[in-house]
Amino acid sequence: MNAPDILSRLRHGTALNAAEIRWFADALASGEVTDAQAGAFAMGVCLSGLGPGGAARLTEAMRDSGHVHRWDLPGPVLDKHSTGGVGDPVSLVLAPALAVAGAYVPMVSGRGLGHTGGTLDKLEAIPGFRTELDRAALAQQVAALGCVIAGATAELAPADRRLYAIRDVTGTVDCITLITASILSKKLAAGLEGLVLDVKCGSGAFMTTQEDALALAQSLTDTANDAGCPCRTLITDMSAPLASAAGNALEVMAAMRCLTQPDREPRLRDVTVALGGELLHLGGLAPSPVAGAETIRHHLDTGAAAERFGQMVEAQGGPPDFLENWADRLPAAPVVMEVGPDQPGHVESVDMRELGEAVLDLGGGRRVETDRVHPAVGLSALAGPGDAVGAERPLALIHAQSQDAAHQVAARVRAAYRLSGHAPASAPLIMDRIG
Repeated sequence: MNAPDILSRLRHGTALNAAEIRWFADALASGEVTDAQAGAFAMGVCLSGLGPGGAARLTEAMRDSGHVHRWDLPGPVLDKHSTGGVGDPVSLVLAPALAVAGAYVPMVSGRGLGHTGGTLDKLEAIPGFRTELDRAALAQQVAALGCVIAGATAELAPADRRLYAIRDVTGTVDCITLITASILSKKLAAGLEGLVLDVKCGSGAFMTTQEDALALAQSLTDTANDAGCPCRTLITDMSAPLASAAGNALEVMAAMRCLTQPDREPRLRDVTVALGGELLHLGGLAPSPVAGAETIRHHLDTGAAAERFGQMVEAQGGPPDFLENWADRLPAAPVVMEVGPDQPGHVESVDMRELGEAVLDLGGGRRVETDRVHPAVGLSALAGPGDAVGAERPLALIHAQSQDAAHQVAARVRAAYRLSGHAPASAPLIMDRIG
């Protein structure tokens, strides 16, 4: 086989067989194909597709292009993946709750790019927290604590790493087949026995319409199941703040409130409980998703999940007293400023992408991969749909490196909010379920 022949077949709309797809994935990992050929492959998949079952074959080929974890543990190996949003620290709450419930969670996560945040950036706001673990350290921590959150090693799905970089510069990022294979190849390389996916939908998500979110959710769910990993997907609302904060250290604080104060962060808690319930059922640790959700809720209420999170932080180099003193251990911005509405009213809608862009303007994320992230900046006390705002209740608190930076962002935050004279009807948080 060779790249020109495979690319020619793609150009003519001929479905590639499993051997051809596997050859190309291996050639991506080894460097046998050029960047130009990789870009042509990505464009060909976008324009012609890979035929029935092609997404699963590409996923499996990219998974097998590197090391695939094999586990021998006394419980199911489970994980969750989100397609990205603004103010979404679910992983920090869910991973320890699942571990307490008897699951083993090797959570391989990523960094933020653009208006959506990254789990690794959030955790690195904790002083000393290590997100780069080698294969042996990751396996040892999973066996000992039941959970780890770390970045992908160079051994994990190297074909995807190469293709992902190419997609970013060839205008092929939004191809559902390539999104599906990229997400799932890394997750399945972790040796999972069950996966739940959180496909975000709304102004703060990559999929802004329910139709697009449903198409991606169906592709991900079908492909994971076809590749041998039991999978379910929830489509969840990202047209309103999930947590009350956006920004790395501020989102860790929101996660800690969710872990330690049952009456705080209700939307974050509800999504965490729903995803965890699905996973415990998939892994055979609960007779139904409802029963699994009750188990997750119980471990949040009793503080067991919080205790396991503190153990994970210490194991990965963070402060040993983080659970008791998290508010003092996280970095704080030198400037905190209220931003209120131009006139009082009820929040009718929120442009979550604009709030994500505001965090970027403050330095809390990356517009390009080499940007430095300032962990303490961002937005907190975010108002959501239905909230009455005015002199007594601001739209948000801006955490900035300077007064000038805070004032520059204030107009963007105000522009993200649409107010009316009355509270709107509440929208469902869980919009759909696939699988």
